Amino acid sequence: MDAKGILRSMPWWVKWVAIPVIAVVVFGGLIASVVGFLIGLLFKVLIFAALVGGLIYLVRHFTSASSSSRRDEW
Repeated sequence: MDAKGILRSMPWWVKWVAIPVIAVVVFGGLIASVVGFLIGLLFKVLIFAALVGGLIYLVRHFTSASSSSRRDEW
């Protein structure tokens, strides 16, 4: 008997309740660590993008201010 045949003979609550609950109990720590890693990685990517964007803004702001002051001197 193959796996589909075994699952077909089981009641619905075994397929849709008991097996997912067992999977969460067994793999819950792994799932939580993977989700936590992905959220942490997303947070770090957003922080990196914000810092790089701020740096670009500051460099453009100060280079345009210094270049316009040089034009005024001439």
